[in-house]
Amino acid sequence: MTAEQMKARLEQTYPSCKIEVFDLTGTQDHWEVYVESPVFTGMSRIQQHQHVMGCFGPELKTGEVHALSIKTKAI
Repeated sequence: MTAEQMKARLEQTYPSCKIEVFDLTGTQDHWEVYVESPVFTGMSRIQQHQHVMGCFGPELKTGEVHALSIKTKAI
């Protein structure tokens, strides 16, 4: 996946929210994402991260996304 594909996927789930995507190694399989969204209001940090991981379920299972560091903020 490219950074643009990662961001587009997140924007589908979290429209009109602050989203940042970083390729940590330049290999397009180790990522850090930051998402600020009102969707996270009332969720624990674990629930927020599980919600974001759900966007990339197939890619995490196949290893296309090998590592995913997640930072979230409820707004």
